Amino acid sequence: MKTRLAAAVGSAVLTVGTLLGAPAAGAQTAAYPTIPFDVTYGASYVRGTLTWYNRLVEADGTLRAVGCRSVWFGAYGASGNKLGDGSTGTKCDGTYPFKIGIPADAPGGAVYVIVCLDDADASPLKCARYNRP
Repeated sequence: MKTRLAAAVGSAVLTVGTLLGAPAAGAQTAAYPTIPFDVTYGASYVRGTLTWYNRLVEADGTLRAVGCRSVWFGAYGASGNKLGDGSTGTKCDGTYPFKIGIPADAPGGAVYVIVCLDDADASPLKCARYNRP
C-alpha cells in the first residue's frame, strides 16, 4: 500500500513540477520568415538571406564583385507600390559581406523584394524577384 501511495505522490509531484517549469502556451515567439536569394551575372554574384519583418526586410549576404558592382534591393507592397529600397554601394574586385535593412513601412509590410546586381554605373545587369514566404 505504501509503495503505491508513494508512487502516486511521486508521480503527482513530477507532473506539477513539469507544468510549473513549462513555458506558458504561446509564450515563445515565432521565427520571422526567411528566404535565400542568389543573383549571378558572369563571375559576379550576390547571395544571402532575406528576413521578412513586419515593416522591414533585412538582406544579409555576400557580394562577389568581378570588376565594379553594386546590389540594389527594392521592397514592394501588395499593390506593386515601392515601399523602400537599399543598396550596398559600388564595390570592386573582391568579396564583401553586407547587412541592409530595406524599409517596408506599410500595413502587412513587403510582399516581395527585387534584388538587382548592378554595374559600376548602377545600371541593372540582372534582377530577380523574391516573394515573401
